[in-house]
Amino acid sequence: MVDLAPVRKLAAEYGRADAPLGSYLGIIALFNALLGGFLAVTAGRRRGTAPGLPERIGAGDILLMGIATHKLSRLLAKDKVLSGLRAPFAEFEEPGGPSEMEERPRGWGVRKAIGELVTCPYCVGLWVAAFFNYGLVLHAPATRLVGSIFTTLTISDFLQPLFVSATEGVQEEDGGESDRQQPDRDGKPSAQGGKRKQPLRALTGGRTAV
Repeated sequence: MVDLAPVRKLAAEYGRADAPLGSYLGIIALFNALLGGFLAVTAGRRRGTAPGLPERIGAGDILLMGIATHKLSRLLAKDKVLSGLRAPFAEFEEPGGPSEMEERPRGWGVRKAIGELVTCPYCVGLWVAAFFNYGLVLHAPATRLVGSIFTTLTISDFLQPLFVSATEGVQEEDGGESDRQQPDRDGKPSAQGGKRKQPLRALTGGRTAV
């Protein structure tokens, strides 16, 4: 049986007695094993027979995959619909941004370490970025297509609040005109005419996109 006393002692000295340091090391080892294995397999391939390592990654691909990594990382770590994937390792705390959840890891050891990974977009982002780049080497056209989907979604997310703000501004102006131009029978502004239209926040769930 593995003696975990040294790990617990190290965690206590580190200042986080509940930190699953041993599981962190396991996750680090897994990531580097996948990276090392990928490099070993692709570096030995000859051009023209199978995909090998490129001389360089183009700036356009880096920008495309960078934006896609940002979006996919937030979806994996925060999205409401994907909460079922995180549920074995995390528990709900409170609603977050648009269609997002704030969660905290649960359990201990490996379960807690995975929970901290999958609820942190910055942490899971490293894995997403790595697999996007693996995809560029193995099948660039398909990877660019997938990356384009998430990059386009990111642009849409930023346009949503701009659209809502612009629409509400127009509605407020229309409401002011109605106050001045629709008198009732006594020559006073009509209460009906002074009502403003309902804001269109329903288009983004009542919140501003991230």
